[in-house]
Amino acid sequence: MAVKQLENVARVLDIDRGILEILKRPKREIIVHLPVKMDNGEIRVFTGYRVQHNDARGPFKGGIRYHPDVNLDEVRALAMWMTWKTAVMNLPYGGAKGGIACNPKEMSKGEIERLTRRYTYAIRDFIGPYKDIPAPDVYTDEQVMAWIMDTYSVFSDRMEPGVVTAKPLALQGSQGRTEATGFGVMVVAREAVKKLSISGDVTVAVQGYGNVSYWAAHFAHEWGFRVVAASDTKGGVYNPEGINPDKLLEHKRATGSVIGFPGAKEISNEELLELPVTILVPGAIEEVITGKNADSVQARIISEGANGPTTPEADKILHEKGVLVIPDILANAGGVTTSYLEWVQNLNRFYWSKKEVLSMLESRMVSAFNDVFSLFKEKDVDMRTAAYMIAVSRVVEAMRIRGIWP
Repeated sequence: MAVKQLENVARVLDIDRGILEILKRPKREIIVHLPVKMDNGEIRVFTGYRVQHNDARGPFKGGIRYHPDVNLDEVRALAMWMTWKTAVMNLPYGGAKGGIACNPKEMSKGEIERLTRRYTYAIRDFIGPYKDIPAPDVYTDEQVMAWIMDTYSVFSDRMEPGVVTAKPLALQGSQGRTEATGFGVMVVAREAVKKLSISGDVTVAVQGYGNVSYWAAHFAHEWGFRVVAASDTKGGVYNPEGINPDKLLEHKRATGSVIGFPGAKEISNEELLELPVTILVPGAIEEVITGKNADSVQARIISEGANGPTTPEADKILHEKGVLVIPDILANAGGVTTSYLEWVQNLNRFYWSKKEVLSMLESRMVSAFNDVFSLFKEKDVDMRTAAYMIAVSRVVEAMRIRGIWP
């Protein structure tokens, strides 16, 4: 799908065939086999990957995931998408992705640490503050980043906090990183409300109530929007009079689900997607808005908190209906943008407050949204196509100016 998206945009932009062939392939694919001693004394060998797609605009950037289904094709596609995400945000990065085929749910903390350090050892020559800067992804977190940073630093004979981002604050992580993605999701939704001249009551529904959706709902509520629905894997809740996101989070922590929140009606995840709201945030899993239910979506604006929640068939239906879909590579880019700000702080050993970080993030999200919205209006394409046109154009221009050498 990643290559097909690129080919579609390349036709619109009339990109040179040779450049297109370069972009369709990663610059480098690293496969490593990682022997790890398990707690029971057994040695198991895991397979890890790091795919570096393009670095024409700067060092590679992208997460590392731990999941049983990780494979080269998946990592390859995700690396390409990171190239476009960093480019649409105008960050001085290229795209990369990494992963290890493992099931961290069945591993102890010690086993995960040993696996992480072995992986870092295996790829250490290919990463670094000016080469490739990993970050967390599926089933990895700030502790995993701390282990990567420590392992890399030991081999560098000095502390190198800039080798990874989304680290703990105690290891020179950044303020504002926790809420960054959800904040960005709602910033671009807010800007869309302004661009569409929507006045009066603005209502919001969020699918999923993990980190991204909670913070999106939190800031929506803080800015005076009315959050009316939220859901998790067990189902959803709806109250047209409004739901306090912070109290809902307290309820979920206490009970394990948003279901049963006082004063709210129980609904399904499918029903949430079809509610008559101003802003819909699909912030859980991919492909929840499809050709089958897109025509039933009543939201004016969709801000994609998750990766790939809308299928290409649904995109077409929603565009024809006049629904403004803010694509994932823009809407949920608050995380990678704050990772960039963390990296800048690490390189300079100078650190900003949360207020300063969120202010800089907001400025970059608004600027990127305005770029995409302007092209959307000018070319009469959907927002996703406009975002890809900007991203691919920026990468191609950097490649053109740098040239092909040696």
